[in-house]
Amino acid sequence: MNPHGGPAKCRTPSILDQSPTFIQPLTSITERLRLESFFARLQPLEIELGAGDGSFLVRYAQMCSERNFLAVERLLGRLRKLDRKGRRASLANLALLRIEAAYFIEYLLPPHCAQALHIYFPDPWPKKKHRKHRLINARFPEVARQALAPMGIVYLRTDDADYFAQMQEVFAAAEKDFKPVETPAELAAVVTDFEREFNAQGIPTRRAAYRLK
Repeated sequence: MNPHGGPAKCRTPSILDQSPTFIQPLTSITERLRLESFFARLQPLEIELGAGDGSFLVRYAQMCSERNFLAVERLLGRLRKLDRKGRRASLANLALLRIEAAYFIEYLLPPHCAQALHIYFPDPWPKKKHRKHRLINARFPEVARQALAPMGIVYLRTDDADYFAQMQEVFAAAEKDFKPVETPAELAAVVTDFEREFNAQGIPTRRAAYRLK
């Protein structure tokens, strides 16, 4: 019944409602994932930690059909938005997982399976007492080393100057395992919605990339 007393109108299901979801079920939080079950084809894997609404990953997955992409995001609303975008684009190389990124990469991701980790505009936790919650911390290079395949790369972007300085310090301390490299121009050109808004306000994007030696 609608609020005016008439019969409630049923929403007509769309094609997207009836399409298979990209969101993968998480059957265990203690065992490593079987990533081969996520994708139709086995091909090089890249992962975005904290995928947001997918404004970056959907466009990049469209550009790179020869790679698989896994989006990790904690917030269900954002994941559902990314799911809709992926289905509209008819992507066959995308999978989504709802879980906290730091736990996922350390405890659930199979070792040495990712060609790249993308971490764009992570929560900066600006208060000094909260900085311990930042994803890119002193332990992160070791965790990333375990996640990455040989010569794998960590791509970073942020608008926060303090966090960017911390990212650089963290990887400088891990120079035995990682070396700084340039972000490819074609990758830098694929911006997130947050990034576009920040840039429109005159806030620059700070980028860094580090390759596993």
